[in-house]
Amino acid sequence: MTRTDVVVNEPNRWRLATPGHAGWSRTARPGDPRKYFMVSADCHANEPHDLWATRIDEKYRHRVPKVITDENGVKWRVSEGYRPDRLRTDALDGEDGLRQRVGADPVERLRHMDEDGIDIEVIFPNKGLAMWATPDPVFAMAQCRVYNDWAHEIFGPFRNRIAPAAALATGDLEGSIAEVTRVAKLGFQLLTLPCKPIWGGHDVDHPNYNLPMFDPLWTVIQDANLPVTFHVSTGRDPRASRGNGGAVINYVSHSLSPTIEPVANLCASGVFERFPRLRVATIEAGIGWIPWFLGAMDEAYRKHHFWVRPKLSHLPSEYYREHCWASFQEDPAGLALAEPMGLADRFMWGNDYPHHEGTWPHSAEAIERTMGHLSETARANVLGLNAARFFGFEAPAT
Repeated sequence: MTRTDVVVNEPNRWRLATPGHAGWSRTARPGDPRKYFMVSADCHANEPHDLWATRIDEKYRHRVPKVITDENGVKWRVSEGYRPDRLRTDALDGEDGLRQRVGADPVERLRHMDEDGIDIEVIFPNKGLAMWATPDPVFAMAQCRVYNDWAHEIFGPFRNRIAPAAALATGDLEGSIAEVTRVAKLGFQLLTLPCKPIWGGHDVDHPNYNLPMFDPLWTVIQDANLPVTFHVSTGRDPRASRGNGGAVINYVSHSLSPTIEPVANLCASGVFERFPRLRVATIEAGIGWIPWFLGAMDEAYRKHHFWVRPKLSHLPSEYYREHCWASFQEDPAGLALAEPMGLADRFMWGNDYPHHEGTWPHSAEAIERTMGHLSETARANVLGLNAARFFGFEAPAT
């Protein structure tokens, strides 16, 4: 398979390192006749910059996220829920620059998928991650409808290989219930919900997914048989730190880790008892935390039994193992524990195309660096079969 013309600049040369695949009966190499069936459970769209400004209801047009230029010529990205952040407009070098430019054309995406060994990709918003960045959930839901219509138009003809997620703004409960019914009729195969229904910092008075008020939403989702996903950097502003180390601090502390909250809400509250066919996944948040998370939930349930309501038929970790999945890009710690902890059927790999956190266009090397210790069965599950089961995709019989 001919690779994209990628200029690997020096800061990215580490991505080419690999111990190889000696001893593997199959590989992740494009063109290998025995290549694994591979689903990227986490990829991103590249929406037009004026998508919401041109399509949303006129009454909301002045409120959509925008870029402004100050008196010094500096560009700032502004939205209702983010603090203004300076927009980086200088050109990035090599493959870093390439990642900024690609992903808009579905035909180009298919070529990049083939070059990276991807059979099916799941697509989440990109610029659209800012749809939830408002304390007004009805406005957020209006933005989600715009995105869902666009994603259906652009990716619908390629549904055999490209599966976009339909977005909901769950703070608008009535609007979300109606949107589930609408997108199910359009043929969407999955949903993506913000990690918190109401955007912003924690407020005990805000509704959250543990409360029975959301049961009508879970009912319609379960009836539609649509899997639920929670993507990182939704629910509150991940740009909480600035200055020294801010890029690392924000990624770890304010983007990845808040994705734990919605899963704990569902596992600990009895939602999965009431909705036994509901299935949920965290997206792009990694997997190394999950073994700790399962133990922490069970410890709290046992040791704080006098505070726990409602009493559950099973431990919280058992609900996770029955209803929940998680995606990652490169996570050696989580993969080391996948089989010993009995979680190899819960983890789903993704190349995060075209984001810089991802592995495209060097996914085979990343897989060889991190998955050599897995059994063939576990590797096949993690690379594609788990995602096929979770999302309802058809996997090859072989």
